[in-house]
Amino acid sequence: MKRLSILSLFVFGLFSLLIVQFYKIQIVEGEKWAEAARRQHHLSVIEPCKRGLFYGSAAIKKGHPDDDKPLVVDVPKFHLYADPEAIPEKLRTEVCKNITRILRLGSSENDKLTTQLTKQSRSRKLVMWLSRQNYEALLAWWQPFAKNAKLPRNALFFVQDYKRSYPYGRMLGQVLHALREDKDPITHQSIPTGGLELAFDKYLKGKEGRRLILRSPRHPLDTGVVTVPPEHGADVYLTINPYIQAIAEEEIEKATKSANARRGWAVIMEPKTGEIWALAQYPFFEPGSYKKYFKHPEDTKVGAITDPYEPGSTFKPLTLVVALKANEELKRRGKPPLFSIQEKVATSNGHFPGRGKLLKDLRFHRYLNMYMGLQKSSNIYMARMMQRVVEQLGETWYRQTLHDIFALGDKTGIELPGESGGLLPTPGKKHPSGAPEWSKATPPSLAMGHNILVNSVQMVRNYGILANGGFDVRPTLVRKIVKDQKILKEHLVPEPKRLIEPDIVREVVKAMRFVTQEGGSAYRGEIPGYTEAGKTGTTEKIVNGVYSKKDHISTFVGFAPAVNPQFVLLVAIDDPKFQYIPGVGRNQRAGTCAAPAFRDIGVRVLQYLGIPPDDPENKAWKKEVADLKQLYDQWNGN
Repeated sequence: MKRLSILSLFVFGLFSLLIVQFYKIQIVEGEKWAEAARRQHHLSVIEPCKRGLFYGSAAIKKGHPDDDKPLVVDVPKFHLYADPEAIPEKLRTEVCKNITRILRLGSSENDKLTTQLTKQSRSRKLVMWLSRQNYEALLAWWQPFAKNAKLPRNALFFVQDYKRSYPYGRMLGQVLHALREDKDPITHQSIPTGGLELAFDKYLKGKEGRRLILRSPRHPLDTGVVTVPPEHGADVYLTINPYIQAIAEEEIEKATKSANARRGWAVIMEPKTGEIWALAQYPFFEPGSYKKYFKHPEDTKVGAITDPYEPGSTFKPLTLVVALKANEELKRRGKPPLFSIQEKVATSNGHFPGRGKLLKDLRFHRYLNMYMGLQKSSNIYMARMMQRVVEQLGETWYRQTLHDIFALGDKTGIELPGESGGLLPTPGKKHPSGAPEWSKATPPSLAMGHNILVNSVQMVRNYGILANGGFDVRPTLVRKIVKDQKILKEHLVPEPKRLIEPDIVREVVKAMRFVTQEGGSAYRGEIPGYTEAGKTGTTEKIVNGVYSKKDHISTFVGFAPAVNPQFVLLVAIDDPKFQYIPGVGRNQRAGTCAAPAFRDIGVRVLQYLGIPPDDPENKAWKKEVADLKQLYDQWNGN
């Protein structure tokens, strides 16, 4: 009886210990062991999200289908992963060899696969960005292999992802830019390399979800339960028109090659809304092959905003605006005007206070009026006007007027990273070197577009003010940003703000119309069948701290038609070859290398838009040109 009691107590004690242990495991440490079981039997993998897309605008042309065209698309791809602990060591070499064979990898890649399978891990990435064809080929080998070797079918598994593809190839490459092939190791988000991909990354990127995979011979590689659904990114709708962009890219490539230049770009903007229809640059940049451009980073940036330059003679219409504004200001103060448009201004003497060298024009002129001054691109005429402005109204008024109307020295705010605000010198301020920004020689230099730095989009905006009748306009690349059919951001054209009086705009545009006519500096820029207004600029670049006689940036900025303009167009040719072409002229002159590209782009864009010719016989401005020539010859003894 005593033995039975002891045995009963022992059994009871043992049972009690089991109960206590069971309580400890199930209740006290239940979550710990459940997590261990989950780690052993389940694998949590990323459920990828779709990055937002960019769309171009096709609705610019009247009657054209207004469906938006995707400029990028996300193509499904696959990343191959392995669970090293589920593959016995004796089979790892064979697994690697088969993967290498199917994917046609090299020996170095095979060694990397072998290394990954030796890691103490339940999830190792083996190969990235596999096509569906490769995905299916691997499945066809793996499934019978895993069955015969009695391995879990998801000892190898795939994670689907999305990779950028470009339906238009290299089109708009520098503006869109690219995504790196590798992703951020912490956030698993795509890494933009620049351009709009970087500027709108916070909108484009989504939020990845999670998928739970059960480790079992019965479960296939890519099934499981989505525990956290992915959140896709927002789409960005651009103002870029793919057709006009294609025209601009084709013609800027042709112009750059024809001039034997280092680079070239073109910007086309609608002057009332500020919508950029095209932003083309050559040499091109292909986002899908971004790695090969690392050795040529200059070809990956948008030169139209990142590279400030002296605008040269393209600045002269702005100088005339300031001169005419000065007349208005003096009239307001009860004083006589600085000049009249038809005034016979002496331009034979190029001496100006503060300048060690005489100012010269390309050709000698005894007398010019305002129309002739712009048509002949006279440095002396423009400098004489600004000398009068400073004498009557002062340097501060001159500088403030340039800033208030044309926002020189300020960024345009266009939606791209890396924009340079340029430089508008300020009286009393010094450069980092200690040299003064403004001296006695500054006003005549500014008058002809020297001692000031601008970017190309700034100049497009300023000509847009003239094209739209004198109203403020802000360049933009984005129409709207949409997510889940909700507009997150939208470009709305603000109430027009007048910056220049209508009569001043009318006279300056009239002067610009002479530039592309006989006797003007850019007669090669005349658009057949249409009227146009514009100005050339050929600027010596600074090399090793001094102006180079052989290195230039040559530009033409203008708009068409001259009345009710449809677009503003800037063409820039960077470093055209320094040479003389018999029968043509100096290759580096903007009238030779940039103006023809303006003509060729302009006529194709106007025809695409369906704008009927407003000067089918090219006679609309012939009488005015003849009258001006007669007066010029009379004044200059020709």
